[in-house]
Amino acid sequence: MSSRHTTGAAPAGARAGRFDVAVLGAGAAGMMCAAVAGQGGASVVLVDHATKLAEKIRISGGGRCNFTNLQAGPANYLSANPHFCRSALARYTPQDFLGLMRRHEIDWHEKHRGQLFCNDSAEQVIEMLRAECGAGNVAWRTGCSVEEVRREGDDFLLATTQGTIRAGALVVATGGLSIPKIGATDLGYRIARQFGLGMVDTRPALVPLTFDGQGWAPFAPLAGVSMEVDIATGSGKAAGAFREDLLWTHRGLSGPAVLQISSFWRPGTPIAIDLFDGADAGDWLLEHKGSSRKHLANLLAERLPARLADAWCAAAGLNGAQPLHDMPDKALRRLGAALNRWELVPSGTEGYRKAEVTLGGVDTRSLSSTSMMARAVPNLYFIGEVVDVTGWLGGYNFQWAWASGVAAGQSVAEMARAAPQGAP
Repeated sequence: MSSRHTTGAAPAGARAGRFDVAVLGAGAAGMMCAAVAGQGGASVVLVDHATKLAEKIRISGGGRCNFTNLQAGPANYLSANPHFCRSALARYTPQDFLGLMRRHEIDWHEKHRGQLFCNDSAEQVIEMLRAECGAGNVAWRTGCSVEEVRREGDDFLLATTQGTIRAGALVVATGGLSIPKIGATDLGYRIARQFGLGMVDTRPALVPLTFDGQGWAPFAPLAGVSMEVDIATGSGKAAGAFREDLLWTHRGLSGPAVLQISSFWRPGTPIAIDLFDGADAGDWLLEHKGSSRKHLANLLAERLPARLADAWCAAAGLNGAQPLHDMPDKALRRLGAALNRWELVPSGTEGYRKAEVTLGGVDTRSLSSTSMMARAVPNLYFIGEVVDVTGWLGGYNFQWAWASGVAAGQSVAEMARAAPQGAP
């Protein structure tokens, strides 16, 4: 991809209101696709109902955009077809995106486990993508809502609030249902159903978990307490396990550990949390029984946040002020087992309003893994979050946006170049 702005006439496909390709959604995947297609010779129009573009990029990583992860690979993604993402991810890697960042002289740093962030601002990534679209002479239609999509001959016709758009190919990059306050809609899913594509049920992912009932009462006052834990849920191929920071909230649990595990959690099933950093809590308690004169809660506070130690004793029906040496070994063993495997069943999640991504979406069995084109509908493409490919927390979802966007962009550019000159 070029890093230069270019001006001049649009490619030949953009005549009489017709474009080679219309891209719906000017987010990460959509802008990447439009830039690649435009620079590949296709005439492109990029359509978005918002006037402020790429809000998910803007708010990501606390405003510094966790734009990729050095470790991104198929194993970091959830899908009903876990092999689908392999081709696109292999052909456009984190190093490829870093090459683009270098050409635009954007500095970054690695924060944690391969997670890369801008040194300055997420706005730099947005401006970079805008510049790349400029290099491809991409036409913009912002603040433009799509009212209808239909097929007319070999073209797609989009009825919009800014008039009719005709295009030889249509790329749907409208995202999922997450964070509706920044404009999330179900448009992409409606288009998929309209053209007969399969769908995988959607639900919030990378989202805080909530709890209710008396069992949670001792922990509700812990909002703001955090610690690193091992967390797990599920079994077999559906199992997930992570070591990340856990954060207590007023309504339940959040933090990277819970956001990660939420993508694997299913309603009615427990999550298991090891609060003891992998050490055998029962052995540790028994070792201190003979040598420590401390009360139970005070001793636990050597390994846990003090407020959590108090709450844990209350939840377990134990007297935190009881001297450790007065407690039976069997009771300490039971307590240790509970600390190493705290099992609890969430009542739900905070929903799409706080979910970072949407799990599920357009069934990948309906799409080509190399081009993202619908198998049964020529020149109809789906990319990014609207597809049933969901990454872990930590830059993986942006890497999927870049990779799937490039795959579709290259495909539509090839289609445009192969079209006979003068074709309608």
